[in-house]
Amino acid sequence: MLKCIKMEYTVEQFDDIKILRYEVPAFTQLDLQQKLFVYYLSCAALAGRDILWDQNNRYNLRIRKLLEKIIKSYKGDITSTDFEAFLLYAKKVFFANGIHHHYSMDKFVPHFSKDYFISIANSVGITPEEDLLKVIFDTNYMSKRVVLDAGVDLIESSANNYYFGVTQKEVEDFYSDKTKGVVHPEMWGLNSTLIKRNGAIAEDVWKVDGKYGAAIKEIIDYLEKAKEYACNETQKTVIELLIKFYVTGDLKTFDEYSIKWVGETEAQIDFINGFIEVYGDPLAYKGSWESVVQIVDKEAGKRTSIFADNALWFERNAPIDDRFKKDEISGIVARVMQVAMLGGDCYPATPIGINLPNSEWIREEYGSKSVTLDNITYSYEQASQNSGVLDEFAYTEEEKTLARRYGYTSGNVHTDLHECLGHGSGKMLAGVTTESLKSYYSTIEEARADLFALYYIMDKKLQELGIVENDDVAKCEYNSYIRGGLLTQLTRIKLGCNVEESHMRNRQMIASWVYEKGRAENVIEKIFENGKTYFVVRDYQRLRELFGNLLSEVQRIKSEGDYQAAKDLIENYGVKVDYSLHQEVLQRYDKLNVAPYSGFLNPNYELIMKDDKIEDVKISYPSSFLEQMLAYGDNYGLL
Repeated sequence: MLKCIKMEYTVEQFDDIKILRYEVPAFTQLDLQQKLFVYYLSCAALAGRDILWDQNNRYNLRIRKLLEKIIKSYKGDITSTDFEAFLLYAKKVFFANGIHHHYSMDKFVPHFSKDYFISIANSVGITPEEDLLKVIFDTNYMSKRVVLDAGVDLIESSANNYYFGVTQKEVEDFYSDKTKGVVHPEMWGLNSTLIKRNGAIAEDVWKVDGKYGAAIKEIIDYLEKAKEYACNETQKTVIELLIKFYVTGDLKTFDEYSIKWVGETEAQIDFINGFIEVYGDPLAYKGSWESVVQIVDKEAGKRTSIFADNALWFERNAPIDDRFKKDEISGIVARVMQVAMLGGDCYPATPIGINLPNSEWIREEYGSKSVTLDNITYSYEQASQNSGVLDEFAYTEEEKTLARRYGYTSGNVHTDLHECLGHGSGKMLAGVTTESLKSYYSTIEEARADLFALYYIMDKKLQELGIVENDDVAKCEYNSYIRGGLLTQLTRIKLGCNVEESHMRNRQMIASWVYEKGRAENVIEKIFENGKTYFVVRDYQRLRELFGNLLSEVQRIKSEGDYQAAKDLIENYGVKVDYSLHQEVLQRYDKLNVAPYSGFLNPNYELIMKDDKIEDVKISYPSSFLEQMLAYGDNYGLL
């Protein structure tokens, strides 16, 4: 357990968002060189902020700067209903890094009029352009950032800024031949905007002398400073390769960087910085910009080290076809870390675990790094106490008791298994690439990692290794997963809408599939009582077997690149929502006044000088979301 100071973790709540803080107790234990390394890496993590905003939508930066100007300069009535609605809209945009919700991908609808917006903009000396007014107020224009609906052109329908003037077929054709027959394929499209001008399709590469050059140059400047304080020579080489990639935009250099980064396993401080995850692209080519700076929590990391040391056992005993198992496991590094800074697509909303790199061939030949972000999960746990959600949606007292006793532990163990072993397990058959599953790849991959964790969390091996004390930890996680997949995650979706986000599709698909397959045996019982629906696990061992069966099929789908099977599985189980149940869940949740989403404020780091010499680096914890947003706009508005 983290040794943290006594502080209020929840800062504020607005709309469907709760703003939290996370502590970094490990920072105070670092020496000056290490603190400076964290400081400059943190600056680099913030310097790329504008890249993500522009990636999410081509109007985002213009709109954000207009919102910032109004907030800082408006002298009118700030207590009016209209201005309060404007401020709420601005906070939602700041949180989502753009005008679309960070999870549902739906465009925000302002609860103030166009005329009012024009009037407050005019009052600070700005006349909004017509195209900005259209994208803000026309609900049908650019209505969804990422569209995954079957039967539509996913590129033309999505409002992200990864493509311009091209169709889905043109994108698929452009990249289709690049990986065929290539043993070590590059992650084509990861760092570019694909555009068509005058009938010709080409990539606008994100690099120093290309798109996003001003922000990338600033990132490089901070990385150069950070390099001087790196923990070891290998880490210096890692940074040099990352800088080279930013300069050249060469994806082979990115592979070299990824291999060297995976091989660096001794540093107490590590970082992620670059174009990484592809969830924002419906075809899973383009990498959103993100950064995380993290400090090793050695004591908490003993658990993940055990997983890494026994990775081959888990691979050999997985309930999947032997054709899809790795013969050897090497290079798996699993750590528990404390986040020191979040940036880009990891801020303000952040993952609780990370497994990289995403290149399949590098993972198979060189391994991967997995981290559980312990101070993030701790903040979530502290902020969730006494929320009332558990009492509302758990049916039995046994469920509630297990959750209160083991919920924090079971969640962390699941994350460790998911990131360290799940994503790092299995292999694809020769000639099969991630492109084979197209828009379903991300959901299938997340489902595979989740199923790996769900299957193994009840394995006696975990007790033998000292990871868990008994089966109650697994029972707690099974209860939580089914309750979340079939009920509580529906609070994140507007009534009448389908499930869109890949992680949510994954969770509903798994929970719905095991519920249906186990109905004849009453593995999971559906109960309707006093107007409320509950799902209660009745046979944990049989449920584990069903998780194993589904894992076998999902691994086959990925390994063989079976697009039709992936589509059928996800569309049949992971997309559609029962309207009546959805309505009921929303009504029950609304009474609790609990925000379904959370995100974080970053700590502030300040150089302490004495006689023009750096004496220390001070950490402090801010208390104003809007203040941090405006400060980042002032200090890191580079595009």
